[in-house]
Amino acid sequence: MRELVYYVAVSLDGAIAGPGGETDAFLAAGDHMTVLLNEFPETLPAHVADAFGIPLAAGRFDTVIMGRDTLRPALEIGVTSPYPHLRQIVATRVDGGGFDPDIAVAHEPLRTVRELKREPGGDIWLCGGGELAGSLLPEIDRLILKRNPVVFGSGIPLFGESAFEPRLFDLVGTRAFDSGVIIEEYVARR
Repeated sequence: MRELVYYVAVSLDGAIAGPGGETDAFLAAGDHMTVLLNEFPETLPAHVADAFGIPLAAGRFDTVIMGRDTLRPALEIGVTSPYPHLRQIVATRVDGGGFDPDIAVAHEPLRTVRELKREPGGDIWLCGGGELAGSLLPEIDRLILKRNPVVFGSGIPLFGESAFEPRLFDLVGTRAFDSGVIIEEYVARR
């Protein structure tokens, strides 16, 4: 069965971005990058891969779901389809938005994810944001956190402003790098 995997960079204080969506404080260079590019090549936006001459390869994910705010930076620079090599879904409560015709819109992301999980295929990448992750928490099977050695002070929490509903995850792997990044992997306890 397909898993919903929340694969995301996070600060030491649990933010996936600054208050305005800033992500430039996360380390984009270091010994952790080779591992990320080798194990998760499909998570690189196509325009970034092209700019660096990195070939996009198939990986564990064949579908990406993201919030409207996660897609916004790409749209602002004229990239209407950042992951054309994946099935792309944007979760939004708003109609319209100028999305590429290849991007499906999910007005009910929880229902959409449940339907996707029943289909054959690879895992589903939950790209962000925090509010969407909070709403999809009941369906998240695995967390892969790229914990960066930076404190934001404020920003977008890993699970947004979700309600207090404790859910246990089991730690199944940790890899520390000289860059200070630690990749933590957790599986939802059933």
